[in-house]
Amino acid sequence: FKVITAAMGVDSGKATINTTLNCSGAYGVAKETYHCAGKKAHGVQNLAEALRNSCNIYFIQLGQRIGSSLFYDYFDAFGFTERTGVDLPSETGLMKYYSANQLGEVQLASSAFGQAMAITPLQMCTAVAAAVNGGYLVTPHVVDKITDSNGNVIQEIGANVRRQVISESTSDVIRQMMEYEVGNGTGGGKNAYVSGYRIGGKTGTADKGQTGDVVVSFLCFAPADDPQVIMLITMDTPSRATGTYVSGGNMVAPTASSIMSNILPYLGIA
Repeated sequence: FKVITAAMGVDSGKATINTTLNCSGAYGVAKETYHCAGKKAHGVQNLAEALRNSCNIYFIQLGQRIGSSLFYDYFDAFGFTERTGVDLPSETGLMKYYSANQLGEVQLASSAFGQAMAITPLQMCTAVAAAVNGGYLVTPHVVDKITDSNGNVIQEIGANVRRQVISESTSDVIRQMMEYEVGNGTGGGKNAYVSGYRIGGKTGTADKGQTGDVVVSFLCFAPADDPQVIMLITMDTPSRATGTYVSGGNMVAPTASSIMSNILPYLGIA
């Protein structure tokens, strides 16, 4: 969700890619104390570095700059309060999030780095697609067109743009930052790198209540300068006995790289 908060900050003018904030490893909001993973202190970092480091503390402070009212307006605009409208049966409407009048300072802090909500993978894919495609929230479709028995097109489904959520200039910044996350095999999402291609991505980790179990994920798109494909892969409760550190970057990004390395040449993308 940090990608979305970053988009909110840049689009609202509350931050730029060069805005620096400090992470000392812990941050107090009211009676709550928040930490980064492993209680790391990232120090002073700009927005691109904070996204790459997946720094909770930076994004809490960014959420405070955005404020509850504006945060909720963007959250709603990105489609998190409603079904995506995908042409499949039984899409859930059971999303969990804080409404506008529930977003106190603690709730805003938790929401800003994505801890206090339950949204669907398709909602997340659709929202991040909007963040990188120029700012347009599009209804996802399984069906592209309908033809008759002779192959004649009866109906074209089309792109179905619902609204513009952020500006094209903000979207350009988000693409840059997500490509920086993967880098040329050097960023937090380095394992998603595909040689010869420009990939943008973001790691994810979601806690599963009090069990200590997690869901790790990786969301990526390509090409980073002209997005054609977006993909979200999750691993539910990965084993901690593999000897691999449990994270989206370590456990999921290699699979994303493997899939992208097949998709991009298939689509004829140079």
